[in-house]
Amino acid sequence: MKLNGTMAVNQKGHLEIGGCDTVDLAGEFGTPLYVVDEAHFRQNCRDYCRAFKDKYGAEVIYAGKTLLNLAVCRMVDEEGLGLDVVSGGELYTALKAGFPAGRVYFHGNNKSPAELEMALGAGVKRIIVDSLFELELLNEIAGTAGSKAGIILRLTPGVEAHTHEYVKTGQIDCKFGLVIDNGQALAVVKRALEMGNVVLKGIHCHIGSQIFDLGAYSHTARLMMSFAKQIYDVTGYAIKELDLGGGLGVYYTEGDQAPLVSEFADTVSRFVLKKASEYEMPAPKIIVEPGRSISGPAGSTLYTVGAVKEIPGVRKYISVDGGMGDNPRPALYQSSYEACLANKAGMAPAEVVSVAGKYCESGDILIRDIILPAAAAGDILAVSCTGAYNYSMSMNYNRLPRPAMVLVGGGRAELITRRESYEDLIKNDLIPQRLARVYTTTGG
Repeated sequence: MKLNGTMAVNQKGHLEIGGCDTVDLAGEFGTPLYVVDEAHFRQNCRDYCRAFKDKYGAEVIYAGKTLLNLAVCRMVDEEGLGLDVVSGGELYTALKAGFPAGRVYFHGNNKSPAELEMALGAGVKRIIVDSLFELELLNEIAGTAGSKAGIILRLTPGVEAHTHEYVKTGQIDCKFGLVIDNGQALAVVKRALEMGNVVLKGIHCHIGSQIFDLGAYSHTARLMMSFAKQIYDVTGYAIKELDLGGGLGVYYTEGDQAPLVSEFADTVSRFVLKKASEYEMPAPKIIVEPGRSISGPAGSTLYTVGAVKEIPGVRKYISVDGGMGDNPRPALYQSSYEACLANKAGMAPAEVVSVAGKYCESGDILIRDIILPAAAAGDILAVSCTGAYNYSMSMNYNRLPRPAMVLVGGGRAELITRRESYEDLIKNDLIPQRLARVYTTTGG
């Protein structure tokens, strides 16, 4: 497993993160356990600010859907980033954490009236409008509230990013955004400029996730700037903001070649500035929305090995106490991960095994064919780069509680999300009166 952030192998031969022995973390907090490397998370934020904000005056917005809780909101705030939320629940989390609503961008393709009212009432900076339906609804709600909503229109530029089918979002046949090519987007721009309760600030696109090819971003920037020029020519309105979304890829396994954040920034920023000059129009402020590339590498998950089963001549399985409930990505996207035995991190690999989860699904395989030291029940398996879309997509399938999460740094570990209990699993369940019965201690 490639060591990243503050990862190290200590004198005991154990994996450390943030100066904390992961074997001790598993003993103290239990497993499965999400571990967030604070220094690495913050450094990733700073890399984006240095590359985009400091150099080009761009705005950096953290995509909360990748990993969000109260502590994460606080770190994002302290590092000076904005926050991208996609639901009332994410907005509520941000507000409860004290995150400034004036730095919140509200996304989503089907925001409810209640969510839009919540956003307007809180004073969010931008609402990213996904459709004509939403535009009309928002204009009505803002009018009733006696306020004006700053908006950005989400567009689909027709870019086929080279990534998994389920995380492509820039092609024309997509549930997100307004299509440029068929005139739909320009018609909605005109409508927005006519309205009295919304203020059009700019345009937005997002072409997908886990993207390594920077050429896809420059191509997208070209299409978006071309459309900005069309808006300018037809309406006389020069967009103030150009939001190019996120999606920069990260290293998960050998062969992944993730571009540097500085390369990403230079590629899109120089291109936008160049096209603005060519088009003789004001250069818009660039906005980017990194998520995975901030939270992903900063997270790891610890598991305890249980059953070890070998099928002679076929495969050897080691089963862990988590799986698709805390990391559904291998089942959903065929995602690959690296791992090590945290208590044997200094030992040489000895055998090929597949890591199976404990969920009642044959597809619950976290890692296929990984080379590890000889594994035994009680070993601690550490899976790297699980900070994005693991906790945020976790579930209670098979009525298993979701794991705890700790923030580590400087040799100190602090709980930032409690482990769910069995009681938590039934706290919202109700028994109707017709099913009520009195149970005795014998269950009768």
